[in-house]
Amino acid sequence: MSTEPIDEQAVVDALNRIYEAELSGVVRYTHYSLMIIGPHRIPLVDFMKAQAAESLMHAQQVGEILTGFGGHPSTSIATIEESNQHGLQQILRESLEHELQAVQLYRSLLDIVADRSIFLEEFARSQVATEEEHQLELRKMLRDYA
Repeated sequence: MSTEPIDEQAVVDALNRIYEAELSGVVRYTHYSLMIIGPHRIPLVDFMKAQAAESLMHAQQVGEILTGFGGHPSTSIATIEESNQHGLQQILRESLEHELQAVQLYRSLLDIVADRSIFLEEFARSQVATEEEHQLELRKMLRDYA
């Protein structure tokens, strides 16, 4: 364990970026669940709704930690690029990109807290693992389009 104190402002800033990204996931996945059409609609709508619910849960977890550090949760969400392309392949690609960005945000938090906070390090690691699992699922879904 490092003897160097944790940079609480850096933690708060990283958590706010994650919080905004997770909230954007709620909007993104809800939007996608409404836009999916075609023969695979039912299972994919359920998948997207589950992703939206999980993003909200992650935002709430991050918000609790953020306020525990004395931070103030943002009232903004991360930018959502709207391509207006709602084919299944495009939706899955955009979802994969969102998950890749989420991994980077959680890895940034991990870099800040590594060897300084077991709780935050374990939280960041578990979130990276979860987001990486989502990436694998999306990559499998995209194989039909390769």
